[in-house]
Amino acid sequence: MYSILEYRGPKMEASCGYCRVAGGKASDGMWAHTLTVQDYQDLIDRGCRRSGKYVYKPLMNQTCCPQYTIRLSTSNFHPTKSHKKVLKKVLKYLHVGEVSHSKDEGTSGEPMDSQAESPVSCNVSILDKSEIPEEELKPLNIEQEETEKDRESDKQEATHVSSPGLCDKEEHCIQSAEGETCSHSNPKPGKGADVTKPPCRKAKDIRKERRMQKLLHQQTDKASLPERPSAKPTCKAKGSKSVEDFISVTPPENAAHHLEVKLVPVSMEDPEFVSSFDRSAALYAKYQMAIHKDLPYQCSPDEFTRFLCDSPLEPETRPDGPACGYGSFHQQYWLDGKIVAVGVIDILPYCVSSVYLYYDPDYAFLSPGVYSALREIAFTRELQKRAADLCYYYMGFYIHSCPKMRYKGQYKPSDLLCPETYLWTPIEKCLPLLELSKYTRFNSNPKEGDRDLLTELGRVRVLYKRTVMPYSIYKKRRKGPNDEVAVKQYAGLVGQTCAERMLLYRN
Repeated sequence: MYSILEYRGPKMEASCGYCRVAGGKASDGMWAHTLTVQDYQDLIDRGCRRSGKYVYKPLMNQTCCPQYTIRLSTSNFHPTKSHKKVLKKVLKYLHVGEVSHSKDEGTSGEPMDSQAESPVSCNVSILDKSEIPEEELKPLNIEQEETEKDRESDKQEATHVSSPGLCDKEEHCIQSAEGETCSHSNPKPGKGADVTKPPCRKAKDIRKERRMQKLLHQQTDKASLPERPSAKPTCKAKGSKSVEDFISVTPPENAAHHLEVKLVPVSMEDPEFVSSFDRSAALYAKYQMAIHKDLPYQCSPDEFTRFLCDSPLEPETRPDGPACGYGSFHQQYWLDGKIVAVGVIDILPYCVSSVYLYYDPDYAFLSPGVYSALREIAFTRELQKRAADLCYYYMGFYIHSCPKMRYKGQYKPSDLLCPETYLWTPIEKCLPLLELSKYTRFNSNPKEGDRDLLTELGRVRVLYKRTVMPYSIYKKRRKGPNDEVAVKQYAGLVGQTCAERMLLYRN
């Protein structure tokens, strides 16, 4: 089985979906007629991604928004408090049919949109569709935890100005019984600010100070108490609840809703995929028009097929691999017999790669972007039980220059791929460098370079006139203009190993 690719070359896009700069997005790409899972694994470990059958790599030192490949070590992943809020919210909705509609719950810097990249049209021109969430998600702070009682006391303090240190100047609004007139009395004569009193302060600052004093007082009281032995688990044990602990909960007999997650191979030969195709395509169109403001022709069944169903990956099974095999899949979320979300994923030798997510906008209150990512992380860990090497979850690209796309860095521990050495670096070490420059080399060793750098162009494998041959032979047989520059660009893109294993189609 060979991977067969047709090199398309560098391309400057009309506009960037992240910063909206015209002509700022640059990438190099190729059309994959067929692709083995191992070859694609090696390609994404060199910074490539696929959109349908088009495999592309951002030109990192040229593009306006450098896109760094990011991966998560699922074995060491622990859900954050924000992640657990989403899991609890979904669990509560399934069991009792209730859910909190608070804006802050479970959305602290988390994706509420697709996990993957923009669609690419058949002529390899990228459509103006962005994975940027509709609204910027900001982290919670202490002010968001205020109760209505706090806010009411705030108003009273600001209105009555009774706290010491506030201004003595008052204004009285006198309104008639009918509420029609309002007159203001003249300020009382005085001698100016009283220098013996503290300067004026905002009521909000006073309230925050009181709360801090109260917290400090509580901590002091706890510290003064003697330690008592306890048979219950410590706080550390309580906080170690995993994603699986939430999604494996047995629902009650009278559960309000039933959720089933089905893994379906992307194949028109699979009866389950075929039977659900129309509903899945309709959901995609609804999502694209509501979230990305697409026109109907931009999310037709043909576009859906080209973008999320046509895959170059050849399905493969191995004795030591997962039972479902390797290849492209749709992970369908069925709620009460209805598809409400679909996660498009690739299962590769070392990872589960998230391709795209689309969902019913009517269920956005369940945070499907966060929930599906957590389910895919748990799914990766399940596959690892049988395939030990399959231990990473690839979330696409991390874009530090776009604040709305930094949410992927909150899934830890994560690594970013160095754009020059193709070595992985913990994201914590990368962030300070990215604050200084949007394009940067993560590896600090100047002697370290691309370990799979092209060294022998003559060994590149070429498919020419239905015959496989090395480039050294093809170069002698070919009639027409010299194409050595294009072959060098292709081999530099894929690396020496893949260039000797895959077939470059030439006509």
